[in-house]
Amino acid sequence: MPLRMQAEGLSISSIGIVAAAYGLGFSSGCFLAPSFIRHVGYIRAFASLAAIAAVVVLGMTQAHSTLAWAILRGLTGITFACIFTVTDGWISARAVSSHRGRILSIYMICTKIALMLSPLGIGLGSIQADGLFMAVSAVMSLSLLPIAATTTEEPPAPRSVRIRVRSLFVAAPSAVIGAFAVGLVNGPVIAITPVFGVSIGLTQEKSAALLFALQAGSLVMQWPLGWLSDRSDRRYVIAGLAGGTSLVSILILLASAQGGETLILLGFAAWGGLALCIYSVCVAHACDIVDPGQIVSTVGSLLFSWAVGVTIGPLFGALAMDLIGPRGLFIYSAVISFALMAFIVVRIRLLPRPPAKGGFVEILPTGSATTVLETRLEADAAAEASASTDRSTEERPGSEEPDASSQRATPATATADTPS
Repeated sequence: MPLRMQAEGLSISSIGIVAAAYGLGFSSGCFLAPSFIRHVGYIRAFASLAAIAAVVVLGMTQAHSTLAWAILRGLTGITFACIFTVTDGWISARAVSSHRGRILSIYMICTKIALMLSPLGIGLGSIQADGLFMAVSAVMSLSLLPIAATTTEEPPAPRSVRIRVRSLFVAAPSAVIGAFAVGLVNGPVIAITPVFGVSIGLTQEKSAALLFALQAGSLVMQWPLGWLSDRSDRRYVIAGLAGGTSLVSILILLASAQGGETLILLGFAAWGGLALCIYSVCVAHACDIVDPGQIVSTVGSLLFSWAVGVTIGPLFGALAMDLIGPRGLFIYSAVISFALMAFIVVRIRLLPRPPAKGGFVEILPTGSATTVLETRLEADAAAEASASTDRSTEERPGSEEPDASSQRATPATATADTPS
């Protein structure tokens, strides 16, 4: 999309506005997603949203102005917010705390493989033609098949449908700020990287290869980081990734100044292996803290925080490139990443947390889904009865106390299937 817009004469600022429209649509979709899932269920929600997304992509073949691109990207933001809430919420509801980081890593690995292969497809058609967009629409339509034909029981529809960023911030501030900072940084870098590559003298194919390097680095690091986060305070992992992102951003600046294409590719791979893995660790950290019944609301709140960052991040990233030149994008990345690291370090010093332990009972694939669901419903009924004196607690994240995660060691039964 950025290469298509650039070929049609749109400026870097216009491309940044279109990227911001995606974030704005995404943040709106975060409010709609939990209620939509509650009314139609996970499977029907995914199927209908994927169909809408496929149609919107076809509409992009007729976009020739900044306004048209912004409207279509806003619509994709709404639909993708709901789709990601479905997938993230489904997996998080079925995962156990002691394995959540690795399970989310498997899901993200599948996503990263697709994101790695996708930029290579730019060479299969003309940027000015419509064939590439038609292919994307076809693949989105095909994604309906395994979901529509699945025999797997979906998790119970969430009772809580509200996005409560403030309450989640009280319980897990590192996760909320981390998701917001990820949006601030990852949004503009992913949206503007092809333009950055062309601006420093790379061909369109090599500029697209930078996106491949980003996702390749993320793919390699996703599982090890998930494994590591399951064995330590996840905030240490978030801080380390943020600090590493800041350092690698500076290295990319040096490599681009020297004109070494290999060094630039390696720098983008390292950047992707750090920056693109932060969000999944934030999700795992927040889900360790809240009650199982608030998982979908929590994921939606984190997606909203991320979307706010994605909405304003491309504007600042494009502004930095206009003021400083192409390398301003990674000066901006270095500053924001360093600020995130500093915030997490302060939080760790204020409130140490033990490593995540098993907070849920693992359901093996051979277990009976019906039995699992009945057990979950019984547990929910018991929790609801105990909270009958204060019905409003259903709408809050599971813990609003800053040290609630240290109390979350009591096992609770959960159900069994999805970056961010």
